[in-house]
Amino acid sequence: MTTVSHPTATVPAQRSAGTTARLADYQKFTAAVLRTCESDPGARAALRSGVGKNLDAVPRMHRIIAHLVPANAGAATERAYYAVAAMIAEQARRRGTTNETADDTCSEAVEPSGEETPAKAPTPTGKNDDGVREYGTSLGASFALAVVDSPGRERQMRRGTAESRLNILCKQGTTGLHRHLPASVRYLRSLDVLVDWARLLQDLDDWHRRSGHVTRRWLQDFYRRCQEDARREANRNDTHKPTDATDA
Repeated sequence: MTTVSHPTATVPAQRSAGTTARLADYQKFTAAVLRTCESDPGARAALRSGVGKNLDAVPRMHRIIAHLVPANAGAATERAYYAVAAMIAEQARRRGTTNETADDTCSEAVEPSGEETPAKAPTPTGKNDDGVREYGTSLGASFALAVVDSPGRERQMRRGTAESRLNILCKQGTTGLHRHLPASVRYLRSLDVLVDWARLLQDLDDWHRRSGHVTRRWLQDFYRRCQEDARREANRNDTHKPTDATDA
């Protein structure tokens, strides 16, 4: 029996309350992969074998997830699905190897829990039904959490380290991103920081056609969250600043 590791860090606020149909499809996919990893150790091992590999080097994965990937998806989209499934599987842990409780078992799985039907072909707009662009919890926000709100403060990531890792990812082409991403995700999860798998899948799917757009959001989320934390820290210091004796 396997279970997934569970973050305890605070989930960053999303930019909008809505969820696009596109993101919902990604959530269904990642939820299906999480359930498979929890219930089938062999399937989990097969998915995990694909970490960092291209589509032609992951024969064991096809039996597990090929039916969940849109049939009309291009190679870049297929690779995004396979990459995220492999990273999810890598982060799953055998039950009993952590201090997680049974109630936590599904906390990282996203809400959809219906039938494991193939995801619809994603639309390029990324907007919800009201035409408002939806975003969610980006990888940049997760890096920021690792700096300012990592559950294990003794294992907190230095801001310079987070910036360096994030900037390296942002400079990559599609092949480079798939090569470097697993290590960064592994590092974040080692700090018990949440990774929004569905959001990451959408960003990976978008990368080959608009990486600049994705990286802008990653970096904005990172620096905004860090700046917010710095402002709060400054306010706390001002609140607790001793009153000057000469003012008495």
